[in-house]
Amino acid sequence: MTREQYILATQQNSLPRTENAQLYPVGIYGWRKRCLYFFVLLLLVTMIVNLAMTIWILKVMNFTVDGMGNLRVTKKGIRLEGISEFLLPLYVKEIHSRKDSPLVLQSDRNVTVNARNHMGQLTGQLTVGTEGAVFGHSVETPHIRAEPSQDLRLESPTRSLIMEAPRGVQVSAAAGDFKAACRKELHLQSTEGEIFLNADTIRLGNLPTGSFSSSPSSSNSRQIVYELCVCPNGKLYLSPAGVGSTCQSSSSICLWS
Repeated sequence: MTREQYILATQQNSLPRTENAQLYPVGIYGWRKRCLYFFVLLLLVTMIVNLAMTIWILKVMNFTVDGMGNLRVTKKGIRLEGISEFLLPLYVKEIHSRKDSPLVLQSDRNVTVNARNHMGQLTGQLTVGTEGAVFGHSVETPHIRAEPSQDLRLESPTRSLIMEAPRGVQVSAAAGDFKAACRKELHLQSTEGEIFLNADTIRLGNLPTGSFSSSPSSSNSRQIVYELCVCPNGKLYLSPAGVGSTCQSSSSICLWS
């Protein structure tokens, strides 16, 4: 017997016999198996509910390829149809409605529209509240009117109110009065034309009256006719009418102005 045969025979005799060996099962059994099935079922139900909620949200919000709800994204910008509510500031370049529909901006308080330049500085502001429209800077518009049966009032509480146009400014009140009032001075200026007042009656109230009497008897009588005089600085005053002009005799009132 060779050495290799001897070693092979010895190894075969040393191997344990497995005829009566026990077989152990491999896998998950018992309560572990039931827990695994339970978690798999719970995950499946969660996925189904999540998918159903997603489909419901897409249907309610009206998500489409072009946008969602009343919002549509077009090549020219964003289009809103119907009533929309904004909780945060809205920055846009242009807002306009359809030709056959008005544009309504509604708020529980004031509505403020700001205009800024490329550096972020405020160049114009429009605030609509209970008192009307307040403009922070100058405003350019072809027409200003009030609602039917309402008064139109232009007011500048702390600054001057200036209306100018290259071809003139027309102010008319078809069914009411026109009033212009200020605290200090009211200027009507025409650089190349004239100021034309056309009315049945023109009244200048609170004009100062100069003193003049042609005779002692006339001073006792009640003066009912006056002459309208003008000072070199343009101030108007009244002088008691006489046979001739009495403005020169009552011109001392011009020294008070």
